[in-house]
Amino acid sequence: MGRPREFDEAQVLDAAVQCFWKHGYEATSMHDLVARTGLTKASLYNAFDDKRGLYGRALEHYIAASFADRVQRFEGQLPPLEAIRAFFAEIIQHSVNDRQRRGCMLINSALETAPHDPEFRDIVNDVLSQIEGFFFRNVQAGQRDGSIQSAIPAADLGRMLLGLHIGVRVLARTKPEKALLEGMIRPALTLLEPPAAAPARRKSVPLK
Repeated sequence: MGRPREFDEAQVLDAAVQCFWKHGYEATSMHDLVARTGLTKASLYNAFDDKRGLYGRALEHYIAASFADRVQRFEGQLPPLEAIRAFFAEIIQHSVNDRQRRGCMLINSALETAPHDPEFRDIVNDVLSQIEGFFFRNVQAGQRDGSIQSAIPAADLGRMLLGLHIGVRVLARTKPEKALLEGMIRPALTLLEPPAAAPARRKSVPLK
């Protein structure tokens, strides 16, 4: 039987996430990972095979702690439109507070590794589909209860919000300015709102 692991895997993955998130996949060396995790190179290879294997596990760990957690806190816990508002508000707040300008590890992976690595591309595409699904389900629920306009199909609005999410994440890497990011979100959220009831026409008063 193999020897049991003598480290906390969640803590190691947390450390690996911070390393990959800050430097990206290519720029992160095994030396960086050894220094950050506190494990020897041999231990990392035994547990995760290689840098690529550790990156895949770290990316999945990041996804579970960020997007999956956010959906659990917002979807079904808030009215549909408010869930969408809260989703973007939290992303903007994290972006503004990110002094190292790391952005989103998932979107960073979409730009760096997914284009030429089928496994990472599948991981990224799966999560982007889940994010689109989150938007779609909330838009659909809002259209049913009247809190979101129904002139545009829920599927199209969900795709629009996904594109907006990606755009905010990318822009925040270089310009994490709250007013700028909120200005990107505001028109889309306004578009979701149902049209105001047309004001009743005033009755004409005949001249005497």
